[in-house]
Amino acid sequence: MTGIPGRMAAVTQDAASLPIPSAVELPAPDDELASAAVAQLGWPGVALPPMTLLGRRVSLVAELLPDAHAERICLGQAPVTDRATVATWVWPEFAGQVPAAAVRIVGVLAVVRHWRTGLAALAPFARYGDTAMVVPSSVVLTHDYLANCLPRARNYGIAVVSADPDNGVELDLPGRNDKVTAGIDAVSRWVNEVAYERVLSA
Repeated sequence: MTGIPGRMAAVTQDAASLPIPSAVELPAPDDELASAAVAQLGWPGVALPPMTLLGRRVSLVAELLPDAHAERICLGQAPVTDRATVATWVWPEFAGQVPAAAVRIVGVLAVVRHWRTGLAALAPFARYGDTAMVVPSSVVLTHDYLANCLPRARNYGIAVVSADPDNGVELDLPGRNDKVTAGIDAVSRWVNEVAYERVLSA
């Protein structure tokens, strides 16, 4: 890909003259915007209600793995969300003795009023897979957004979706598909169990 699709193409020399919105509000509740963004991104699975993970407010997008879920039901293996317990599951001596992951984390979304907040929220999750931020459409034509947000998001492989009160959500920048992701570790395994618990309670 030689250019950045979406609004990045709209950057012009006079972008510095674009207005800065005085009040930035999201046009709908976080969960509604997250669900709309999932559809726009083409991600499988469902957006779970926003939660605080690793000190960041995000929405996990996950899909249930039917076979693993059925096995865990048969073995009586409920979701385990105690982080210290799950951290031991990646120890070599526990190989083959811990519950199988029953969901697949498709991606992580941050619904935010400012793109810098979105980058900060998604930073701990970007190494594990797809990430995306949803920002209000009122900020997308500012110089800061065009000159700083889109290039930085592209650099980290984070998709950007803008939310408009009249026209719904629009994909401004697709995520990068060539990211090298980290393998399974204590953090990703714990996040998976949290997602599993939320999927079952949804």
